[in-house]
Amino acid sequence: MANEITVAEQLKQLYELQLIDSEIDEIEVLKGELPIEVGDLEDDIAGLEIRTGKLRSAIKELQGNIAKQQANIKEAENLIERYKTQLDNVKNNREFEALTKELEMQQLDIQLAEKKIRASNIEIENKEETLAATEEKLDKKKKDLEVKKIELQEIISKTESDERALREKSNAARVGVEDRLIKAYDKIRSSYRNSLAVVTVQRDSCGGCFNKIPPQVQLEIAMRKKIIVCEYCGRILVDDYVLDSNYQPGRVPGETENA
Repeated sequence: MANEITVAEQLKQLYELQLIDSEIDEIEVLKGELPIEVGDLEDDIAGLEIRTGKLRSAIKELQGNIAKQQANIKEAENLIERYKTQLDNVKNNREFEALTKELEMQQLDIQLAEKKIRASNIEIENKEETLAATEEKLDKKKKDLEVKKIELQEIISKTESDERALREKSNAARVGVEDRLIKAYDKIRSSYRNSLAVVTVQRDSCGGCFNKIPPQVQLEIAMRKKIIVCEYCGRILVDDYVLDSNYQPGRVPGETENA
């Protein structure tokens, strides 16, 4: 189908495509950085939720360790009471020394368990502070996300139908243009922040980079026999005649039509 339309017609179609895509770009500008900000906030929230989950698990594990050490202390205290009772009934020095050593061991076990409990409590306190700060940050991120989503949804609601129609027109405008030209058009658009791939010659200069276009090149552009690109920026160049709905392929500036 591409070979059924002339270069001049393809140039006109490409420029119309550029106009349509520029309107879509304006809608994207209206949305601004909101889609990116929403995505970033969602990623941040997911990361913070994972972190809070790990902190809660760590605190729960420490609390479990404390309960275990408290059970060890209780067990040691029971043994101490038993050994003290046995001391009252010892029959020889060897028995006395053995019970005394067991008492000392249990007391050391109690001291070690108490030390571990103190360390765990300090660690729990630190983690709870971190958890509180993380939850506060998470809550703020969630509120920010809610606001950003509302803002984005309002813009989408206002522009959705227009954007959908423009994208349909953009797809339709591509039909019939050679694949190589469409690929070049898309590549050029992606190379510049203003996404301009097809520009007119304005005041003898490229409408994209504003470098001067030699008269001979302008004449070739006006003939519309082949695709001419700016030697400086690589954008596709068209003349005002190709934008005229009444243009005639091959007619150059300065030529007059017979009434």
